[in-house]
Amino acid sequence: MGSPPSSFIKQKAIIFLGFFMVLFLCSLADKSELCSNSSFLNSSVPSYKSFSNIPWLETLNLDGYFSFDDIEHAAKDFGNRYHFQPSAVLYPKSVADISSTIKYIFDMGSTSEITVAARGHGHSVQGQAQAHRGIIINMESLQGTEMRIHMGETPYVDVSGGELWINVLHETGKYGLAPKSWTDYLHLTVGGTLSNAGISGQAFRHGPQINNVYQLEVITGKGEAITCSEQQNADLFYGVLGGLGQFGIITRAVVSLERAPKMVKWIRVLYYEFSKLSNDQEYLISSEKSFDYIEGFVIINRTGLLNNWRTSFSPKDPLQASQFISDGRTLYCLEIAKYFNPDESDIMNQKTEELLSELSYIPSTLLMSEVSYVEFLDRVHVSETKLRTKGLWEVPHPWMNLLIPRSKISEFAQEVFGNIRSEGSNGPILIYPVNKSKWNNRTSLITPAENIFYIVAFLSSAAPSSTGKDGLQQILTQNQKILDFCAKANLGVKQYLPHYGKQEEWQAHFGTQWEVFVQRKSTYDPYAILAPGQRIFRRK
Repeated sequence: MGSPPSSFIKQKAIIFLGFFMVLFLCSLADKSELCSNSSFLNSSVPSYKSFSNIPWLETLNLDGYFSFDDIEHAAKDFGNRYHFQPSAVLYPKSVADISSTIKYIFDMGSTSEITVAARGHGHSVQGQAQAHRGIIINMESLQGTEMRIHMGETPYVDVSGGELWINVLHETGKYGLAPKSWTDYLHLTVGGTLSNAGISGQAFRHGPQINNVYQLEVITGKGEAITCSEQQNADLFYGVLGGLGQFGIITRAVVSLERAPKMVKWIRVLYYEFSKLSNDQEYLISSEKSFDYIEGFVIINRTGLLNNWRTSFSPKDPLQASQFISDGRTLYCLEIAKYFNPDESDIMNQKTEELLSELSYIPSTLLMSEVSYVEFLDRVHVSETKLRTKGLWEVPHPWMNLLIPRSKISEFAQEVFGNIRSEGSNGPILIYPVNKSKWNNRTSLITPAENIFYIVAFLSSAAPSSTGKDGLQQILTQNQKILDFCAKANLGVKQYLPHYGKQEEWQAHFGTQWEVFVQRKSTYDPYAILAPGQRIFRRK
């Protein structure tokens, strides 16, 4: 990841020591099983004593405030499936507000069962940012903290953990800079994605967002404000990155930047065979002179596919494109992008043609578009706006994100796309490979053992009252069939944004890293105060 100048480290250490930082992506609640050999490990939701509020909160001297009324919004998330009501919501105006609150709870020791969850933009899908009868910290209240941008040889932005990535993009863009790695959806908080990984089509080159962080400011489960980096408190630094919020709340992050392009050549092409798509994807991610963004998705039984895309893309050969028929077939789309500045247009087009000439897509399906860099990165928000106007945004989202070893991806694709999900889908199905050699293996993120693995994301939306194929239960059943197949076929699959209902499932997920994960929890959050919605540890 590299390091910022030493003068910065010294300066920040002094400041932070004064007071002292996250999809794209199925709780069993009270039915979960107890762990047999650790007093504070459990995957179940704690059984709280009956209380409607926490009176002592009002005695804390805060810059922000607690709310005890109109807090129902904190009992739901983007998944719209789990609704655990908290007792209060903290709207912090300073990092000290968060530190003081957690320290007070920690000092209460085992006499308290209160838990705390940091909530960013509420985009978790299975209640991970909820705290039943606990305290929700509204991290977006910290957005007012000024971003600080460094323009040196190793540029970076120093930003609040509650800031949205879209705001980071706009602010750094004023200086001709931008973060290197993104998520597909930018209306998420910095701390939220860094607590998971932050993956998109740039990950094959730059790794996930957690690979591009110089320093963090973290509030642990003891209420301690700690500055951490590769050189300082490294165990906490790597633990928090991808740590699912278990070891601390990210209140500030120092994120690496690069020169930002102004324009993007955005391309989509189709394949009849998955093997040809995967071969081309793997070729592109292994080449240094490749595209800047590489993703893909599966299209099942769609009608008039190319026509549906013509509002955003233009076919290279309109006549051939008009003759292409997609009805009733499973097709595979390669989505790629090349970044450039206007004065580099000719060179960019030449390089793009050279790269495309080496691929095996269906020639008539070549679609292209040129958009601004900001427009490309914020593309999902356009879809969100349309869905909101139709009342189709706040519906159940039973999403499932899998990481699949390269050696097993063909077997997975054959069974899942040829059988389990052969009749259609209720949302996008993303599929693209990444190169693990670009990822830092010291973080808490768990990935398959192989150097190349695929990200497969089932981003389904359920019709709220339907009992048919577009209904929630039907989609959940299909998801479970996919997981059952992966387990039975021993594919070595790992979940991204993982969610499990049993302690042994979490232990199997972390594998050899489980003991390290448990030890970090014991060190930084010994009473299991933080992130109860993940259902990994029980409040001690």
